[in-house]
Amino acid sequence: MAKRRRLEAPSADDLNRFEEEFRSETSPRPSAPIAQVAAESALQSSSEAADVRAGRAKDSADAARLRKAEAAGLVLVEIPLDQIHADAMIRDRSVLNESEMLELKISIRANGLRLPIEVFRLPEGSDQPFGLLSGYRRLLAVRGLADLNPGKYDTIKAVVRDQGGVDAAYTAMVEENEVRAPLTHYERGRIAVIAAQQGAFAHTEEAVEKLFGSGSKAKRSKVRSFAAVFEELGDMLVHPESLTERRGLQIAAALRFGAEPKFRQILSDNDPATAEEEWTLLAQVIDGLEDQPRNVRRGGRPKINVPRAGWSGNDTLHTSTGVTMRVEQDQEGFVLRLKGRMLDQSTMESVMTELARLLEKS
Repeated sequence: MAKRRRLEAPSADDLNRFEEEFRSETSPRPSAPIAQVAAESALQSSSEAADVRAGRAKDSADAARLRKAEAAGLVLVEIPLDQIHADAMIRDRSVLNESEMLELKISIRANGLRLPIEVFRLPEGSDQPFGLLSGYRRLLAVRGLADLNPGKYDTIKAVVRDQGGVDAAYTAMVEENEVRAPLTHYERGRIAVIAAQQGAFAHTEEAVEKLFGSGSKAKRSKVRSFAAVFEELGDMLVHPESLTERRGLQIAAALRFGAEPKFRQILSDNDPATAEEEWTLLAQVIDGLEDQPRNVRRGGRPKINVPRAGWSGNDTLHTSTGVTMRVEQDQEGFVLRLKGRMLDQSTMESVMTELARLLEKS
C-alpha cells in the first residue's frame, strides 16, 4: 500500500513569490486609444492651476473687446503717410492760413500730435487704402515735417472710422471743423453745393439741411444764399473767402434779381488784386440795380423802379437791394415795417436775430 504524501499550507513568503512570478509572466492589458487620450486630458485639466485658466479666459475676453473697439473706430493706429489719400473727399476749407500752419508744425514738433486724424477705408484696389475724413491741416503739417526730417515722421496717429455713406462722411467733416474753427459763410455754401454735386445729397437744399441741421433757420438761410453765390459766381470770384456776411447776402439778393450776367461781365473785364477791389466791382453792379426795373413775375405785373438807397426823411431807409424800412411810433412804442421782394420768413428770422444781438449789446 502506497504511502500518502502529507500536504502543507504555503507560507506567506511562498505566496509573495507566486504573485511576483505571475506578474512577470502576464503583460498588462492595453487601453483603448480614446480612453487613454481622455484619461490624459482629464489628468492635465485637473492638474492645471486655476490662475492659468482664469488668465486664458481673460485673454479671450480682451481679444473680443479689442475687435469690437476696432470695429467701432475706438482704437488708435499708426498709418504710413503715403497710404492716406488726403483728397478722397472735397474739403470744406478752401483756404489754409500759412501762419496757422506754421504754428501747428511747431506744436507737433515740440509736443507731438495731440489729436489723431480720422480716416476711412477705401475700396480694395485703390492706390491708397485710406481716405482722409477729418484732420486735413494736421495731415499736411505732419507731411511738411516729414519732408524736413526724413525718416522721423513717416506715420501718423489715426482712428479708422466706418465711412457710413458719403453723406455721413461730409457731415462728420463739417461738424469737426465747425467745432474746431467755424467755417466762413462762403465755405459753408461751397461745401453744400459740392456735396450735392458729388451725389452725397439729392440737391443743395438737402445738403444744407443735413450738413448744418444743428444750426438755426437763420444760419441755414445764410448758407443757402452763399451757396447761390458759389454756384453762379464761384468760378469768377478771386477773393470769395473775404466776403462778409452782409456783402455776401447783397450779392445773393442781386443774383435773385438776375444780376449774374452783369457780375460775370464786370469780373471778366477787370483783374482785382485785392478783396476790396473785387468788392468795389461787385458793388457797382448792385448799386446799378436801383436804376433798373426789377424782373416781373408771371401775370403781367408792371415794372417798378427801386428807390435810391439811403434815408428818405427821418423815418424811412431804402437799401440797395430794394428793401424799405420805415419806423413808426404809437402809444405802445415803436413799430419797424419792412417791405421788399427779397423778404421771406428766413430773412426775417435773420433780421430778428441781428436786432436781438444789437439790443443785447446796448
